Amino acid sequence: MQTNFTKTHQHSVDIVKLLKTRSLKIKDVRKCEDYIRNIGYYRLSGYLYPFLSEPKTNHIYKPDASFDAAISLYRFDKKLRMLLFNEIEKIEVAFRSAMANIVASSTRNPFWMTTPSVFANSSVFEHTMSLVDKEYRHSKEEFISHFKNTYANPYPPAWILVEILPLGVLTRIYENIADITLRKEIAMRFELPMPVFASWLTTLTLTRNSCGHHNRVWNKLNSIQPKKPKKLKRNWINNTTAVNRIFYNISIIKFFIDIISPTNDMKSHIIDFFTAYLMVDIRAMGFPPNW
Repeated sequence: MQTNFTKTHQHSVDIVKLLKTRSLKIKDVRKCEDYIRNIGYYRLSGYLYPFLSEPKTNHIYKPDASFDAAISLYRFDKKLRMLLFNEIEKIEVAFRSAMANIVASSTRNPFWMTTPSVFANSSVFEHTMSLVDKEYRHSKEEFISHFKNTYANPYPPAWILVEILPLGVLTRIYENIADITLRKEIAMRFELPMPVFASWLTTLTLTRNSCGHHNRVWNKLNSIQPKKPKKLKRNWINNTTAVNRIFYNISIIKFFIDIISPTNDMKSHIIDFFTAYLMVDIRAMGFPPNW
C-alpha cells in the first residue's frame, strides 16, 4: 500500500547530528557538513549504506564505521566511473565507425541512416528519426553547421550523422537494419553473434550513462541484464558469473577493448586502481575469487 512522502528537508548541520546519534564516527564535523552540503546527503547515502549494521532498517552503523570511510568509497566510485568511461569511449568510437562505413559501403548509399527502405520496422524508424532530427537540429558542432550551410540535403551522410547521435539511439538503429547480413557483419567486426552484440551495446550504454551522470556504479545491480554468450572464439569468463553486477560489465568492456586494441593495458590499470583502494570489498562488485 502506498503512502504519502512525509519527510522534511534537513540542513547539513542537522544531518550530521543525526548521523552521530546513529553511531557513525565523524572526525571533523565541519568538514562533514561541507561534504553533505556540496555533494548532497541523498547521493552520499548510497556510500554510507554498506556501513550499516544488520538489520539495516534500524539505521545504526557498525562499530568501526566512519564518515571518512564512506567518502573514500565515494572517491573510489568516482575514479572507477572515470576509468570505465574512458574505455567505453574507445568502444563507442569503433562502433560508430563500423556502423557508418560497413552499411554505407554495402548499400552504396551515404544516406542510408535516414532512408526508410533500409530498415525493417517503419514505426521504430520513425521514432529513431525523430531522435535523429532533434539531435541534428540542436547540434552546435562546427561540422554540422558547415554541412547545413554548404549542402541542400536534409541530413548529412551516415559517417557525419553518426558522430552526433547518442549510443542508445545508434543501438536502436542497428537493431532495426533490415538486412540481417549487414547486422551480422557489424557484430562480427567485434566477434560476437548479433543478439549478444545488441545486448552488450545496451549494457555499455547504461554503464556509460551511469558514468556520465555521476551515478553510483561500484555495487549497483544491472536493471537490464546482458545476454550470456553460449560460445565465443575468444576467452570469456565463467558463465556462472553474476550478470547483474559491475564485474560482468567490466568484462564486456575488456572483451571489446581486446579486439579494438589488442595490446591494451586496461587490466593492469584496474589492478593498480584496486590496489590503491584495498578497503573496498570487490566481492560486492561481483568479482569472483582469482579473477
